[in-house]
Amino acid sequence: MSSMYFTEEHDFFRKSFQDFLQKEVVPHIEKWEKTGTIDRFIWEKFGEMGYFGINYPEKYGGMDLDLFYTVIFLEELQKVNSGGFAAAMWAHAYLAMTHLNKEGNHEQKEKYLAPSISGEKIGCLCITEPFGGSDVGGMRTTAVKKGDSYIINGSKTFITNGVYSDYLIVAAKTAPEKGNKGISIFVVDRDVKGISATKLDKLGWRASDTGEIAFDDVEIPAENLMGEENKGFPYIMQHFALERLIMGINAHARSEFALEYTKQYMQDRVAFGKPISKFQALRHRVAQLTSEVEVCKTFNYVTAKRLDQGEYVVKEATMSKLISTKVSDEVMYDCLQFLGGYGYMEDYPLARLARDSRLGPIGGGTSEILREIIAKMVMDGKEYKPAT
Repeated sequence: MSSMYFTEEHDFFRKSFQDFLQKEVVPHIEKWEKTGTIDRFIWEKFGEMGYFGINYPEKYGGMDLDLFYTVIFLEELQKVNSGGFAAAMWAHAYLAMTHLNKEGNHEQKEKYLAPSISGEKIGCLCITEPFGGSDVGGMRTTAVKKGDSYIINGSKTFITNGVYSDYLIVAAKTAPEKGNKGISIFVVDRDVKGISATKLDKLGWRASDTGEIAFDDVEIPAENLMGEENKGFPYIMQHFALERLIMGINAHARSEFALEYTKQYMQDRVAFGKPISKFQALRHRVAQLTSEVEVCKTFNYVTAKRLDQGEYVVKEATMSKLISTKVSDEVMYDCLQFLGGYGYMEDYPLARLARDSRLGPIGGGTSEILREIIAKMVMDGKEYKPAT
């Protein structure tokens, strides 16, 4: 199956990225997991190597490569066993920067996208709110037009890179009376007066900075509006397809990583005179989990191919996240069990993998919301179309 989607150039990129991660990232993971702060130098190294520009225009310093380079980027990030580090990287590259690339004008791209690709600036995407959760249309943050400015008031929460980023892509209501048809998107510099951020203490994804952000009479130039006013909701919905597919790919990749580690452990661990990999109850469960992961990966690759060809795969991407994250949680639960007491120890990778995996069915739309979105399409015949 690999040759169906990956060329020799893809394979070379994967190997070089693996080497980069082992040399530049893995030695620092334990420190970043403990401090919850990723040192700034690594962003610059990612930028120097071109990893933030994989699928962005050459005009702004990118490489404009196909989506399977992104698939490789995501899969290999999962193998450093830090969901938080991986999230910080892909939230910058595929949440904040996606909006910049799709809705930003040339001036905004020059100011924010180009230095994001080079690793000089870090971005975050601010959509989720304390009272909103998965209900994007229910957001309360407002942006009121005042002369040549907008005044932003409100709050956001669970924002990856929300504390240490240099700029924020912010969704706010410019016409609250219109509900979800009155949302707009803005790019906001971190150092603008009135912005404050509080770092949240999480169960997993410990290396990333996840913030709750408050906007208190934050005044920004009207030119910081991205795209058209009041078109923010369809912009957000349009990019959810990529975000959910990313989380599906992350899930199958970390599942594979956990299974590879666990299979090796089971071959080395001897009980009652033989490796525990020889006990039927355990080996059959591994066979079942491996099969489910392979099905998820195959579906995710097909969906990535269709997205790369320009199809609007909102249904398939939603299914990808729903099923792949569910399978990932099952894999982590059982792999931890196979390690016995050692699985519960922080010196072994499964404890962190289990914590990090649990975010999968929550972030980017809970599994409950995803089921309703799918139900609307398969039961009610609802069709979603891209905004641009």
